[in-house]
Amino acid sequence: MRRQHSAGRDRCGTGRGWPFAVAAYAFAVAMCGTTLPTPLYALYQRQLGFSPLVITLIYAVYAVGVIAALLLMGQLSDAVGRRPVLLAGLVLSAMSAACFLFEQGLPELFAGRVLSGLSAGLFTGTATAAVVELAPPQWAGSATLTATAANMGGLGSGPLLAGLMAQYVPDPLRQVFVVDLVLVAAAFVGVLLIPETVRHRHGGWPRPARLRVPREVRPAFVPAAMAGFAGFATLGLFTSVAPSFLSEVVGVSDPAVSGLVVFAAFAASTAGQLLMDRVGVQRALPWGCVVLVGGMALISSALLTASLPLLVLGALTAGTGQGLSFRAGVTAVSEHSPAGRRAEVTSALFVVLYVAISIPVVGVGLMAVTLGLRQSGLVFSGCVALLAATTALLLALRPVRREGVEV
Repeated sequence: MRRQHSAGRDRCGTGRGWPFAVAAYAFAVAMCGTTLPTPLYALYQRQLGFSPLVITLIYAVYAVGVIAALLLMGQLSDAVGRRPVLLAGLVLSAMSAACFLFEQGLPELFAGRVLSGLSAGLFTGTATAAVVELAPPQWAGSATLTATAANMGGLGSGPLLAGLMAQYVPDPLRQVFVVDLVLVAAAFVGVLLIPETVRHRHGGWPRPARLRVPREVRPAFVPAAMAGFAGFATLGLFTSVAPSFLSEVVGVSDPAVSGLVVFAAFAASTAGQLLMDRVGVQRALPWGCVVLVGGMALISSALLTASLPLLVLGALTAGTGQGLSFRAGVTAVSEHSPAGRRAEVTSALFVVLYVAISIPVVGVGLMAVTLGLRQSGLVFSGCVALLAATTALLLALRPVRREGVEV
């Protein structure tokens, strides 16, 4: 299926920037909603009396929703247009917020996370394409980075907003999601007003995305997937059990602090992605892995010493390494993929990344039942560091080449 990217420039190339800004805002709001519950899990845990394992399971079903949306509806906007898919994603986001707003127990929490995952799965590709296509000429060169900033900035803003509200408002488990619904409603109205960027729509339901990686792409795909797995597993840890680490290991139970720590990881990820242009793809992927190893060392030290400053420094370091290696990996895979199969290969990579968000954190929850949070966190940090170090070594011994040229 051929993507229709030119229409956005044809319709929005007049220099008007508001549709571009609206698309970026909607992207950020949708991603913000997916991480809002992070600093609230401790409050739900006290209210409902469940274990850290249940927290990781609640978080993991989010990834199930994302993967299902990527596989079944990842190319839907090429068929029906960007706006309908963005609007559907915002509706799912609102439904997720409503589940949390009217929560009576675990069923609503699980349902809210699945709906949130479906929303994120619809938005990830569609909103990125919409932001790029709606960019006016003067913003064309930085449109992709704007989409990245909206994505990661939204993910980081969710815990920050929820953490601050949980600290300073009387009923955060309700009021946070009222604010979220207001933000989503504004985004919905805005998306209704932006122009459609897909000119030719056939209206049919696209086939589920295939997960086949061509043989010639695998030398680039394998290290990118390994580095991405390590980095996204780290982000998954921060957005699931980091508040539990803070309260039970470090001794800090303030939701605002939890939100700030998670925000630091995502802000550093955005900074790492911005650094790739300076570092270059060839060096960014292995060096991002090296920086991630350093971040894991700092996080391990924080768990051993119950140090909040070390944990924050670890979040910043690991986030930077994740962002640097992530953008380099996506760029390398895209450059090595045949034009007609680029979307297919990129979808396969993102499925690997979202598997990384769910399975490792569930493992942490299972280990926490028998070993405790500190020990499970140390085991997790060691495994991530080992995977990242192995990837860096692999790239040092066998740099990715195409037609005899290193990239």
